Amino acid sequence: MPPKLHTDLPLVPAILLAAGASTRLGQPKQLLRLSAFGGETLLDHTIGLAQAAGATPLFVVLGAHAEEIQRQSQLSHCTVLRNEAWSEGMASSVRTGIAAVIEQAPDASGAMLLVCDQPALSAEHLHQLLALHRNDPGSIAASRYADRTGVPAVFPRALFPALLELKGDQGARAILQQSGRALHPLEFPYGEWDIDSPEDLPEPQWDTQTR
Repeated sequence: MPPKLHTDLPLVPAILLAAGASTRLGQPKQLLRLSAFGGETLLDHTIGLAQAAGATPLFVVLGAHAEEIQRQSQLSHCTVLRNEAWSEGMASSVRTGIAAVIEQAPDASGAMLLVCDQPALSAEHLHQLLALHRNDPGSIAASRYADRTGVPAVFPRALFPALLELKGDQGARAILQQSGRALHPLEFPYGEWDIDSPEDLPEPQWDTQTR
């Protein structure tokens, strides 16, 4: 068990939800290597974005294919969490990550939830989400795309109990959709593009600089 983290400054950990089985894709999406990312896997690329944005510490939640993913990924600067209940759906990974933040980062003012299959994501977008949270740590800072809000999103500590109550495959969107929540939306161009099936893979000439 990693030691608890202590600091005089509020921390904003990142929880990278990467426990899914990628059934429709037919292979672990976490290990996909895109030429636009210099051959990095999607998981390693997203870890780098979170680190560059200033989120710390970083928790990576694995489930399906966990051993294979750990063998092929650069996780030395992360805390790897095993979600044995990954087949329940996204909520189980959210609960796993939030429980770890409560235990290992007791000074955290909130937590960023993100996934590894949004190829258009940038470190700058994550940095802006963190800035919104730090300016108003009692509110949610969430990405907005396709006329809805979603992840990546930073949830304040006051919502940790609600995140721990999530069930099934609803993930954190159930909380984002609740009326009356104080929320700062941040436009995320192409945020709706995620990789769930072979049809979602980018063309070989795709360039992140044009997205």
